[in-house]
Amino acid sequence: MLFDTDILIWYLRGNSNAADLLDRTRLRQTSLITYMELLQSSRGNDQNQRIRNFLSEFDFAILPLSANIGHRAAIYMEAYGPANRLDAMDTLIAATAVESDIHLATANVKHFSPIVELRVVRFKP
Repeated sequence: MLFDTDILIWYLRGNSNAADLLDRTRLRQTSLITYMELLQSSRGNDQNQRIRNFLSEFDFAILPLSANIGHRAAIYMEAYGPANRLDAMDTLIAATAVESDIHLATANVKHFSPIVELRVVRFKP
């Protein structure tokens, strides 16, 4: 399962529902975009290290971007972006899930709802 940024932030803030979901999931993956969003929200080297440790301890695979992911994300942006408030980062995360043929776990279901081929697992904090 591909974890969206929001769930990882919930976990890092101590949310028990996020911890339960991570514990129940055998294969944990996230996109390079999510990793970058986590680093962007950090406040320095200590938090960067905490993020790296967290991803390592939970054995997350960080899925890289590819030409196919970029192409699919561009299609999503053209088709759904402005009208649905779908931003570039979300299109890249969605395209990563679709191209990798895995579910996306997120609390932001509304962001991704226009993308019919995306399989979403709803998270409730």
